[in-house]
Parts: sequence; structure tokens; C-alpha cells
Amino acid sequence: MNGETIVVGGGVIGLTSAVVLAEAGHRIRLWSPGEPGATTSAVAGGLWWPYRIEPEERVGAWALRSLEVYAGLLDRPEETGARLVSGVHAATPLDGLGAWAAEVDGLRAATEAEYTPGDGLWARLPVLDMPAHLTWLLGRLEAAGGRVERRTVTSLAEAAEGARAVVNCTGLGAAHLVPDAGMRPVRGQLVVVENPGVDTWFTHTGTGSESTYFIPQPGRLLLGGTAEAGADSLEPDPVTAREIVARCAGLRPEIAGARVLGHRVGLRPERAGGVRLEREELPGGGVLVHNYGHGGAGVTVAWGCADEVAALLDA
Repeated sequence: MNGETIVVGGGVIGLTSAVVLAEAGHRIRLWSPGEPGATTSAVAGGLWWPYRIEPEERVGAWALRSLEVYAGLLDRPEETGARLVSGVHAATPLDGLGAWAAEVDGLRAATEAEYTPGDGLWARLPVLDMPAHLTWLLGRLEAAGGRVERRTVTSLAEAAEGARAVVNCTGLGAAHLVPDAGMRPVRGQLVVVENPGVDTWFTHTGTGSESTYFIPQPGRLLLGGTAEAGADSLEPDPVTAREIVARCAGLRPEIAGARVLGHRVGLRPERAGGVRLEREELPGGGVLVHNYGHGGAGVTVAWGCADEVAALLDA
């Protein structure tokens, strides 16, 4: 065993944790089976918002810390992927949110002009262009001396054999690597179209597996979506894709004629009981820190969780 720390998992949670640790002086190796662009994080819409994540009493602090970090990246959007964009969360009353909402500048009830059908929240929030942001995180990690190794992990013990500490950021992989029977995929399907001039985002999560949202990204518009608990197919369904476009076009008619650029499917790593973020002592004096189960809000809490990982390692 050497003095290195191995971070297992190359999505936004793993990369952000690795960056925080490397910049704090840890010698970091990050193990990922592929490029960051091949992870579930790359498929994400990138809107900062605590969506499908628990436990509620911890999420607020993690999310606000991440919001603080993203605010510092907005002056370099081409490099960091972070932009500030206005939009509306439909059917979301302000008094139904946690205490964290009072700390979000400008969060307020939507006016009739902004959202006619009923309760809605207007906000100006960070939106991350995920492919660009993941590439930026990778560069920041390497600049801090971290090394990335393309490696498929078959057990966490494999990582623990060669390092002082291991950070488990494996998302859905934790189901068999821990193992954790509480993990389940929540399938999300998106349609990517040419942006016909939409410069605001919109979300309506609904109560079933269907949701409606559109998020402007550089050179494209992301349309969604679905939240199919337990479904694990990565193949886009053409019927679902047509329904997604139709729902979004019902709100913004210009979307109906937008040229389709592609289809995406991602599996959100949801966990019964919420995020697992805790330290485990290993035989022989090693340390294992778990950081997985972030559901649909990995981008939203990544920096807050990474700070806690660092604190747990240094405890």
C-alpha cells in the first residue's frame, strides 16, 4: 500500500472529488473505464437544481456549496461550460422547498407572463454544458497532478490493495461493487435538436415517468424527458422521442419544426435512503469513502459532496 488515493468513477461526482482532493495535496489516481464523455454525467441536462435526490436534510448544504463554485465559473463559459440562464420550474410552489431555497438569489414565484397555467418558480440558475464541463474538470485534475487511468474495476478491494485510501464514486456500479441492493437506475431519455431561438429553460417533472423540459445549450436545445424507475435500456425509443418533442412543442410551438440532431439516454443512479457519503475503515489501516447514489442531481451537489469527501479522508 502506498500513500496515493484512488478515486473510482469518472463522472461528474468522481472528477469533482478528484479535483478537490488533488488541489488539497492528495496524490490522486482516478480509475474510469472510459472517457468522461462516455459517462451518464455527459448525458445530463446540466441545470443546477436538487432533483430526485435525498436525504433532504443534507442536500441543501451540498447544493448551495456547488452553486457558490459555479458562480465563480460564469465568466469563462466556453472553458468551464457554466452559464447563467433564466427559466421556470412549473408546479413548484416556493413554500414547498427546503430552507436552502431562501439562499438562492432571485428565486421567486413566476408571473402570469412567465408561466400562465399555475404555480411556478422563476429562477436564474447555472446551466452546465456537460461535455465541456467534464473536459474542463479533467484538465483541472491533471493540472493539479492527478492521473487518469482507463481501468474497469471488478471490486473495490482491487483499488484498496494499491492505495492508502479509496473514494467510491461508481454510481450505479456500486450496486455490485459494494454491493448495495438499494441502488436502482432511473432511465432518462432526451432529444437533441437545433435551437429555434429558445433562450430560457423550462421544467415540469410531473408525477409519473413522463416529464417535460427543455434546456438551451450552446448550438443545441435539449428536450426531455423520462424518469423510468428500474428501466435500464440505453437504446432510445422512437415513440418516446416523438412524445417528448410533442410535449415540448406544446409549450413552445417553434420546437415542432426543429431539426433533430440526436438522441440520448442516461441512467440516473438513485439509491434507497439517498446519497451514501461516509467513511469506512479497512483492514490493514486503509480508508474507503463512499460517495454515490446522487440520483438526478449529481451536477447540483458535486462540489459540496467533494468537500465532505476531503473532510472525511482527513478526519
